Parts: sequence; structure tokens; C-alpha cells
Amino acid sequence: MKFAIFTHVIHHKHERRYYAYGPYVREINLWLRYVDEVHIVAPLSKTSKTRDLGEDYIHHNLNFIEISTFNLLNLLEFLKALVKIPVNFYKIIAAMRQADHLHIRCPGNIGLLAVIAQIFFPKKSKTVKYAGNWDPGARQPWTYNLQKWILSNTFLSRNIKVLVYGEWKNQTRNIVPFFTASFSEEERETVLKEFKPPFQFIYSGNMVEGKGLKETIGMMKSLRELGLNCKLDIYGDGVMENRLMQMVQELELDQIIVFKGRANLGDLKQAYRKAHFSVLLSKSEGWPKAIAEAMFFGCVPIGTSVSCVRWMMGEGERGIIINNPEGNRVAKKISKLLTSSGELVEKSRMAQQWSQIYTTEKFSSEIKKML
Repeated sequence: MKFAIFTHVIHHKHERRYYAYGPYVREINLWLRYVDEVHIVAPLSKTSKTRDLGEDYIHHNLNFIEISTFNLLNLLEFLKALVKIPVNFYKIIAAMRQADHLHIRCPGNIGLLAVIAQIFFPKKSKTVKYAGNWDPGARQPWTYNLQKWILSNTFLSRNIKVLVYGEWKNQTRNIVPFFTASFSEEERETVLKEFKPPFQFIYSGNMVEGKGLKETIGMMKSLRELGLNCKLDIYGDGVMENRLMQMVQELELDQIIVFKGRANLGDLKQAYRKAHFSVLLSKSEGWPKAIAEAMFFGCVPIGTSVSCVRWMMGEGERGIIINNPEGNRVAKKISKLLTSSGELVEKSRMAQQWSQIYTTEKFSSEIKKML
């Protein structure tokens, strides 16, 4: 099978191998187990630093087709896009002609072009991984809504399976609820949490706008003001890191909030085992991997009601759903639960039970069915 991948993820070339963002490549490598030849249609960086390469693809017969990144954020970028889009579209069409199976990664500008291009290949088998928020009621950019509309339309998009996070009502037959996974069946274990102070919270992910880190720090301040012995470890890095560190210093929270930096999955597993709660007060998500990973080791997730979070948390049975992420309100909700350790133990057990269904073996098995 000739398998063609269309993605906006930026790639790097080093010593004849192609590298990209680690979690993305690890997932794609599971798809590549079942194909004979791979064509990757994606942007290629010209200025790669060896330490920033990410991870590499594992396949013996891999071909790379370079296309250009573009955006429509301002007039200058729009004018540049007018030149780039036709060239990109031609390369996408050419790659689709040669392939047996089309695999499109959405949402994104490259994904949008590929979604339009696939209309002209109704007999080709296709999968689309929609890694963003599929919630029909969510407010999103018009390009995202256009992708979702084309993919849902059974006349324009044929012989296709669109893999989305969560289960949503009134969807067409094109739409298939799906998931992602980080841990194997061998890594399953029963972690019994004792909900006694000091209560350990954990955040894992990028330090960028929209992840609710300011609200999370505000929550820790409010918990301390309520007289609760709580600590927060923050794993990751990003453009907001220095601002957040300054915020913690100004609020005199440096004794209870520790910045741990970026960690590998092994170190995170140890942190999840020790933590009581995982926090993600995000404004938008696809599949919040950090929450699913923490639940695998019994952390009670605390998350905003976005994307598939309510479904992941069983409408609150196995987590704490936050409708308003303002720090003080979150703290009051948590403080009430901390007086009922039995309820938290049950949430922890159910979180663990649910997350451990979604192993890498199950993920690989489901991918094989798709192909």
C-alpha cells in the first residue's frame, strides 16, 4: 500500500532522516507499520538545530514532498499565499494520484487544501485525523468550520473516515469517534491515592496562551488563602514561562509552585504516580493528552468544559469539570471535595479504569482496522 500523509507539521532533515514534533511522529509510526511505501507532504525547515529535531519516522521506504507554509493573517501574508497555494495544491493533487490511501491531518491550512483536493478522488480510501475540537457548538476560525463541513458532507467526502475526539450527536456516517494513547498494556497498574495533605497538583504541557496557566496559579493562591496545604508542579516550557515565573514570585507562591521544565514520559509517569490532581484550565483542546496520561495513574483531572473533556471525565464522575476557570471559584469547588476523601478516591479509581482502556496496543489495533 502507498500511504500519503498531508500535514502542516514542520519537518527537519538530518543525515537523510526526517524528523518532526515527537508526539505526532510517535503516532504516525503506528500507522506506518501497516504500509509498504510512505509519501509525506509537508513543510520542511531550512534552519534545523540538532537538539530541536523532535523524533524521526521509522520506515524503510519513505519519500518526502516539500510544500510551503502559509497563513491568511494579514494582507502581506495573504498576497504571499496567493502564490504558494496553487503550487501546494498541485503537489497535493500529484501525491494523491500516486497513493492508495490518503491520510490528512487537520485542522490546518495544509489540511484545508488536502480536504478540498480529496473531493476529486472519491474512490480512494481515506482517513482524516482531526486533532482539534470537533464540538459543533464551539466558536472557531472559518477555515476550521469549512474543513469540518466538507469532511462531514457525504457527497463531497466519500470513502472516508474522519477520526474525531469524543462522541457528538447528529453526525454523518463519515465521522468516527476516536482517541489517542501514550502508554502500553504492560504499563497498566493500580495506583491507590491517599488524599491527605500536602495535596499535590500537576500541570504538564506547553506554557502558552489559552492553557489557563494564569488561572491555575490564581487557583493555587486561593487554595493557600483557604488554609489548604497544596503544591503545584509545572512541567513543560513555552513563550509564557518567564512571565509565569515572575507572576509566581510576585504572588509569593514560589514555595508551593515549582517549575520543573520539560520532562520525558518516564519522568512524567513518576510525577503522575505521586500527584493527586492534574490541572488543565484550557480554553480549547482536541484530545487533552496530559489529562488522559495523568488519569492513567489515578490523578483526578480538573478541566474546563471544552471539546471532549466532559466525555473523558464521565460528566464529572471521574473528574472535576470547571465551567468558569476563575481561580477563586475553582479553589472553592476543590476545597469542598477535599473534605470528602472517599469521593476523591472513587473519582481516582474511575479515572484510572477509564484511561487504561486506551493503550497503544488498542490504538494500533484500531489503526489497522482503518487501513
